[in-house]
Amino acid sequence: MCSWEFTCSDVQRRGPGYDSPVLRDLVLGIANSKAIRSAVTGGLGRKVALRFVAGETLDDAITAVAALNADGFDVSLDHLGENISDVAQADSATQMYLAAIDRIEGGNLRANVSVKLTQLGLDLDEGLATAGAHAIVARAASVGTSVTLDMEDHRYTDRTIDACIALSRRFPHAIGVAVQTYLHRTPEDLERLIEARVHVRLCKGAYKEPRTIAFRSRVEVDAAYARLATRLIESPAYAMIATHDEALIDHAIAEIERTKRDPATHEFQMLYGVRRELQRSLLARGYRLRVYVPFGSQWYPYLMRRIAERPANMRFFAEALARG
Repeated sequence: MCSWEFTCSDVQRRGPGYDSPVLRDLVLGIANSKAIRSAVTGGLGRKVALRFVAGETLDDAITAVAALNADGFDVSLDHLGENISDVAQADSATQMYLAAIDRIEGGNLRANVSVKLTQLGLDLDEGLATAGAHAIVARAASVGTSVTLDMEDHRYTDRTIDACIALSRRFPHAIGVAVQTYLHRTPEDLERLIEARVHVRLCKGAYKEPRTIAFRSRVEVDAAYARLATRLIESPAYAMIATHDEALIDHAIAEIERTKRDPATHEFQMLYGVRRELQRSLLARGYRLRVYVPFGSQWYPYLMRRIAERPANMRFFAEALARG
């Protein structure tokens, strides 16, 4: 089992600045600045961003999937975009996901898709979003793959979980959802999802949330992650351990070994372009590793969250820009 002491000593070993909530809030706070957006989305910034984004077209994404599959990795494709403002955008996003699934089937690729409900129109009409999600999950189930609903900020948590559970009744084994361990509510949410037997992606969380609903310190977030990882691994739900944190990965591996978890019932997940050596190391040790591969023109919000999550990403981006 995890302990507060485990995560506290681990944070001390990492040193200051690793996964800092203060830094995350600062980056997310300035992300809407016109000057910052202009600098980041300019020609050079766009080029650097391609470390974290497979490209702007579905063809780019499929090329990346094929290369990762050839290296032994599974993939989850994410067509970037969220909080769309009209029905045509929602319909376009749904069609893009259907096309992606067709390409996955046609290329015999080891991949599924990750979807944000606000990209399917949740802010406009909940029925529109759930209809789009239904169509995507139905297509995925028909070709033997799956869909994970990405979790957005706390305003969407209930609706995302409810949608996942409803879809699981119609398409068992073809739907999952991400949960964020920094939210105080997540232990109760996890129990609902375990009972529903849906796939669960466990991540720390990357949105700026108020202290009243989310843990703020690294120690608290990591302790919550370790506790929830143990619960998820002990459960019958398909477990997706989504983190680049080596101590938490080691904790999950220890729990997998302790529970003698069937290798077919869990996987690790990491982001495209982040900690590639660690990804290869886990694969070499015999663990299933799924790479989350984003693509599309709406990459700026995604990139800013990746920069906010880890100072190493910020340094990489700044140094690359400085080099020109």
